[in-house]
Amino acid sequence: MFARVESMGVFALKGFRVTVEVDISRGLPQFELVGLPDSAVKESRDRVRSAIKNLGLEFPVSRITLNLAPADLRKTGPVYDLPVLLGVLCASGQLGPLPSTSAFVGELSLDGGVRPIQGALTMAITARDNGIHHLFLPAANAAEAAVLPELKVYAIESVGQLLGHLRGDYLLSPLKPLDFDSQQISYPLDLADVHGQPEARRALEIAAAGGHNLLFIGAPGSGKSMLAKRLPSILPPLTREESMETTQIHSVAGLLQPDSGLLCTRPFRSPHHTVSSTALTGGGTVPRPGEISLAHNGVLFLDELPEFQRTALEILRQPLEDGTITISRAAGKGVFPCHIMLVAAMNPCPCGYLGHPTRPCTCSPSAIQRYRSRISGPLLDRIDLHVNVEPVDYDSLASQQGGESSQEVRQRVVQARTIQQQRLGDLASCNAYIPDSKLRSICQTTTSASQMLSLAFQRLGMSARGYSRILKVARTIADLEGSEKIHEAHIAEALQYRTLDRPLQYHM
Repeated sequence: MFARVESMGVFALKGFRVTVEVDISRGLPQFELVGLPDSAVKESRDRVRSAIKNLGLEFPVSRITLNLAPADLRKTGPVYDLPVLLGVLCASGQLGPLPSTSAFVGELSLDGGVRPIQGALTMAITARDNGIHHLFLPAANAAEAAVLPELKVYAIESVGQLLGHLRGDYLLSPLKPLDFDSQQISYPLDLADVHGQPEARRALEIAAAGGHNLLFIGAPGSGKSMLAKRLPSILPPLTREESMETTQIHSVAGLLQPDSGLLCTRPFRSPHHTVSSTALTGGGTVPRPGEISLAHNGVLFLDELPEFQRTALEILRQPLEDGTITISRAAGKGVFPCHIMLVAAMNPCPCGYLGHPTRPCTCSPSAIQRYRSRISGPLLDRIDLHVNVEPVDYDSLASQQGGESSQEVRQRVVQARTIQQQRLGDLASCNAYIPDSKLRSICQTTTSASQMLSLAFQRLGMSARGYSRILKVARTIADLEGSEKIHEAHIAEALQYRTLDRPLQYHM
């Protein structure tokens, strides 16, 4: 007998429909699995056989040929266990035909339980786009897939439960989607915990308002990491579209918690400086997202920036410009989005105390130059704000009164982002991504502001990219003040955040 069961597959972030075809015929007992399966898919034969027997059902003692169509796409992972089992039961007459508008995905345990999988949201989107009306998923993944109102998603905990539903013994109810409300999210870290540091706090607010990349430079213990970790608390809440994109990436990477719906908080990724290039970009035989993509719509924080491998840092250059990263492998090409805010921190010198008010620096000028040269000029050009973080004095630390709370700062950030969205429309999401072709019309300056920028361009030896970055930062500063044009004060403040563009000063 012949049977057909619909399922779904994922390659990188792209889903595709898979039809599991099962044919049982006379001949010596054999279980052939074709259709370009990987090792994990081939092992489903043993899991399916054990699950059928432990459920008290009959495993056919015949020649079983199973095809995963389309046969030219690589099938990976244990996600096809459940449709393979159903196909065998249908082909052996133990279960009636299944409708083509229903799809089944899940990994099996040997006793017939259904284990969670990766990429459930991508599969749900693919199922909806391919005319599937009913999607049966492991219970731990159902919440993330149920966010699509056009698709009925059923949470399955065991094969026995699913068979009871399919045979009509009882009916499972589709899962109700969880409410999405990123406005009510509270962050455990707050800017009110930061004492002093008015310049660094101001730079953090500008970076959040315009989506700009940021580099903190300061002595050990000055609060660089503390400030960076509080950046997500002042960023605008995720929109539903941003949340869908972010959840897809984390689902494919297997990082979602069981029974969780859409992610409502912006991601904050902080890899150690020993991270490899592949871990940053993603990779593998089947392309998987790396740290850059996992920080999509959020923050990628690189502490001790000069300690990272040079090759790993240089990989950041193209994703920071394009907002996507492409991973090509023999099995195919994967494209992952990575609209991120890069926030980095570094010491001013190897010992960390160059320019410190009380502690002397013990580094030679050549050692300081070698240390800073670990960060290439092209990468520094892509970082909009270079901010010196001064050590906090005792009075600021001992003060009972903290700074502004994250909620107060976030209100100004959201107002500035609203102005940008009204101005930019579909061109870009924020000022950091203004296209160069629209830079002149969007970043209009007064005569005095233009003269100041011209003088700075000549004296600092800026690149064309550095020029556009300063204009974009000045545009954000003007938006925070509600100004339509960029004035001299806005250019002056944007220029002071280009510390590393100036000649190095040695204070021993």
